[in-house]
Amino acid sequence: MKHNPGFLALVGDAKKRIAECGVAEVRARLEAGEPFAFIDVREDAEFAVDRARGARHIGRGVLERDVETLLPDKDAPIVLYCGGGFRSALAAESLQKMGYTQVVSMDGGMRAWREAGYPIEPGERPRS
Repeated sequence: MKHNPGFLALVGDAKKRIAECGVAEVRARLEAGEPFAFIDVREDAEFAVDRARGARHIGRGVLERDVETLLPDKDAPIVLYCGGGFRSALAAESLQKMGYTQVVSMDGGMRAWREAGYPIEPGERPRS
């Protein structure tokens, strides 16, 4: 997908202030049984197709509204992903502004997860 320059500038600016990790790191954390919230912030229709195994859905459109109810511990580790790592970067910045201290955006998102051949679960109707 070709992104507009303004969007890319916004994402680039956000990436200066957030932490990112690769898909291999996330998979290793999952396999080690490390506790963290693995959050898919894609649109409802994207989540309805498939998701990374172990992820739960809090759509980008409702994230800021619902996150404090769904993830009340602002010091808990959180890994966010989207389709390619741009929306999750913006989401990570938003959560940091809300006081979340251990938020990471998964670079490459679901695209990189699929390309790596990592476990995928069929989608389901999201609750948000």
